[in-house]
Amino acid sequence: MANSAGDRTHSVIPFAPGAKGAVSDDADELDQAGQTILKLLHKAAGVAEQNSRHALDMAQKLSHQLRAAEDRVAELEAEVQLYREKADRAEQWLHKVYTEIEDRFIRQPEERRLATVGVASRRT
Repeated sequence: MANSAGDRTHSVIPFAPGAKGAVSDDADELDQAGQTILKLLHKAAGVAEQNSRHALDMAQKLSHQLRAAEDRVAELEAEVQLYREKADRAEQWLHKVYTEIEDRFIRQPEERRLATVGVASRRT
C-alpha cells in the first residue's frame, strides 16, 4: 500500500514549460499586445475627449442661440403688445369720430328737418 501511495505522488506530472525561447517569445507577444491595447485605449480616450469637447462647444453655441432667440421673442411680444394698445386707441378714436359724425351730420340735420317739417305742418 505504501507503494500505491508513492505511485500516486509520482503519477502527478509537474508543469514543465517548453524551451526557454518559447517563453520569451510569448512574453514579447504579450507585451506587444498589451502595448497595442494601451495605444488603442489612449487613442479611443482622445477621440472620446475630442467628441466631448465638440459636444460641449455645440451645446454652448446652441445655448447662446437659444438665449438670443428667447430675447428676440420677448422683444417681439413687447412690440405686439404695443401695437395692440395702439390699435385699441385707434379703434376708440374711430368710434368717437364715427359717433361725432353721426351726431352732427346725420341725427341733427334729421332732427332739424323734422322740426322744420313740424313747424311747417303746424302753420298750415
